[in-house]
Amino acid sequence: MDITGPQDFDLLVIGGGINGAGIARDAAGRGLKVCLAEKGDLAGATSSASTKLVHGGLRYLEHYEFRLVRESLIERERLLAIAPHIIWPLRFVLPHDAGLRPRWLLRLGLFLYDHIGGRKLLPPARSIDLTRPPHAGVLEERLTRGFEYSDCWVEDARLVVLNAMDAAERGADIRTGTECTGLKRMRGHWQARLTGPAGTQNLTAKMVVNAAGPWVDQVLARAMPGRNASNLRLVKGSHLVFPRLYEGDHSYIFQNRDGRIVFAIPYEGDFTLVGTTDVAFEGDPAEISISEAEADYICAAVNEYLSRDVSPDQAVWSYAGVRPLYDDQSASNSTVTRDYVFELDRGRNDKGPPLLSIFGGKITTYRKLAEHALEKLGVSGRSWTADAPLPGGDIPALDFEGFVAAQAAIRPWLPAPVLRRLARAYGTRLNAVLGDARSFTDLGQHFGAGLTAAEVVYLVRHEYARSADDVLWRRSKLGLHMSAAERAALAQWFKRLRIEDQAISAAIQSASER
Repeated sequence: MDITGPQDFDLLVIGGGINGAGIARDAAGRGLKVCLAEKGDLAGATSSASTKLVHGGLRYLEHYEFRLVRESLIERERLLAIAPHIIWPLRFVLPHDAGLRPRWLLRLGLFLYDHIGGRKLLPPARSIDLTRPPHAGVLEERLTRGFEYSDCWVEDARLVVLNAMDAAERGADIRTGTECTGLKRMRGHWQARLTGPAGTQNLTAKMVVNAAGPWVDQVLARAMPGRNASNLRLVKGSHLVFPRLYEGDHSYIFQNRDGRIVFAIPYEGDFTLVGTTDVAFEGDPAEISISEAEADYICAAVNEYLSRDVSPDQAVWSYAGVRPLYDDQSASNSTVTRDYVFELDRGRNDKGPPLLSIFGGKITTYRKLAEHALEKLGVSGRSWTADAPLPGGDIPALDFEGFVAAQAAIRPWLPAPVLRRLARAYGTRLNAVLGDARSFTDLGQHFGAGLTAAEVVYLVRHEYARSADDVLWRRSKLGLHMSAAERAALAQWFKRLRIEDQAISAAIQSASER
């Protein structure tokens, strides 16, 4: 089926990960007519498979990537200020282990980390005694001294969704489940063919951004047949989730003897997230999972530091993602740059409509990347995203605890753990989720773990959720807290929803043919 006629856009963004969503938001806010096409779900690949940190990248200092670290540290506090519901501070404990990086080097690195980014909101680094609580008994006895420093946690997939929501509220056309299956440069514009749930549509765009992540070279090859597109180095990063391994809200950063690091981070209240790996990847990025060797590597790294040993069979969940890094010919997957790289093509004589392809990048610098991308394309208008809160992020004085307390006073009937989770997920959009409900039963069917029909309907209507997996593993991580039967009930709810949608569409089509 070919949907009615072509549409004209200023900018077509291909890819609904963090880079694509960030660019769509920035461009829509500058008045451009924007279409974003994502072939799966928002944050459906790399952007939901990160270690979920907004950080400067402490270990990048060793590779002299000072500009990247400085930019990341500045962005860390900007993002914390515009999304204090889904981003919050974490303290990281870095044990000193004899025979690895010397103590003076760690101290110097943390001094730079505290100062080159203009830290204002987060507390500074300090030396700590690991023989005292809460670390005594948790770490191996040989570890007696260490350091503590600040970075931030982020709900990575929600960050993507909120950028897409804000783009839509500023006029962007966000299309999930929609693949760009054709892309051709014409005189003065691009002609694109989009194939989605409702069929195929042709549209035109003055500019195209290729933010397809692991598939960026495939989009390049589609746009310029015959061109040798091989700019990516795909590096897999995997994580394990265990039942909580230690008490406290702090995270650990462990040095490995291969020069890499592994994090252990409190996760979803009841769990500890451990990762990550750096493994060369070949194959379909859509079909990816942790390998046995990676699971063994992660456990071995943790067991070098924690007094309590873990094994892969104790993990309750795992996930893996592919980092689409620019291939800078580094010998090691760990040292290849995490910085972003642009490739701008304007066709013959360098005068045609532009195609900007994005390689690499990290969640922390997505907003700055978007500004640089629009600058590269020659888009006018002032930069505006540094201070504009993301949906739900306009919490007074960035006081999240005060916000939760105020909501608890308004809704004493809502269980405290559920209220805190909802406040973390939706911030000041909480009213839109709960509506006029005056009791928990007013929120409709309870699927488990505090997830109700009212919340699911909100996610479908406003956050582009189309399946149970979208809700349980990207818009939230409630899949970890629910039983198999509860997850199946939600999947059945979505199945009924699709049947109803199809019936409505069929009725409209039948009426239009009469």
